[in-house]
Amino acid sequence: MRFELITIFPDFFRGPLDFGVLRRAREQGLVEVAIHDLRAFTHDRHQTIDDRPFGGGEGMVLKPQPIFECIDSLGLGTREQRSQSGASHSVILLSAQGRLFDQREAEGLARLDRVALICGRYEGVDERVSQHLADRELSVGNFVLSGGELAAAIVIDTVARLVPGVLGNEASAHQESFSSSAAPAIDGAPDSTCSSGGLLDYPHYTRPADFRGWTVPEILSSGNHEQIRHWRRRQALQKTLRNRPDLLTREPLSREDQELIAEIRRDQREN
Repeated sequence: MRFELITIFPDFFRGPLDFGVLRRAREQGLVEVAIHDLRAFTHDRHQTIDDRPFGGGEGMVLKPQPIFECIDSLGLGTREQRSQSGASHSVILLSAQGRLFDQREAEGLARLDRVALICGRYEGVDERVSQHLADRELSVGNFVLSGGELAAAIVIDTVARLVPGVLGNEASAHQESFSSSAAPAIDGAPDSTCSSGGLLDYPHYTRPADFRGWTVPEILSSGNHEQIRHWRRRQALQKTLRNRPDLLTREPLSREDQELIAEIRRDQREN
């Protein structure tokens, strides 16, 4: 998979791309990241990439010409051209006005061969970029960043770890918070874990079993896979109810989930 980063601050990415999972993925050739300096596509001696908006207003807005020419140089075309060709790539504008980026969006992008990320600025980008060039606008949260560079780093990290081979154990990504995929069984053996199913992940424990008097729940050492799965699902639902109840309205809940939620709420009332 290849990412194309369009930015006015190419040096920003020297850190985020050079550590951990993303670095290994690049070294193994599983993920490519190319950084394109938007100023290289200007034609004046001052390398002007922004201008005041028509109609007045505070601040400066990124001009369309350098962005369009950069995308043209990459052979990605306009939104209409990509739609007609059916190509497996996408151009995304990172903007506070975009729809919220989430795990489902990441899973969709991970299935593409090529993704271009246009790093917008806080004052905005000429609307023709959104209307005719980008397939969509994405935001990483309900807040305003100074620019799209940090958002781009978040998107790349989230998507790259879903590319087959990047994590080593592909089942890992299925069990994480927000994942909408079901975790596969390993070698036909019953799965003692549970996928998140779009909810928050269940609690994890490691050695020592007794740390400063805080002990690991006994059920996790029982060897009973079905009881462990049931306990983990209940814990995931309980954490989701406490921290992100909105997620429960976005995911289909099984009869077991509904019964567990009723049980959790009953326990909360009694305690």
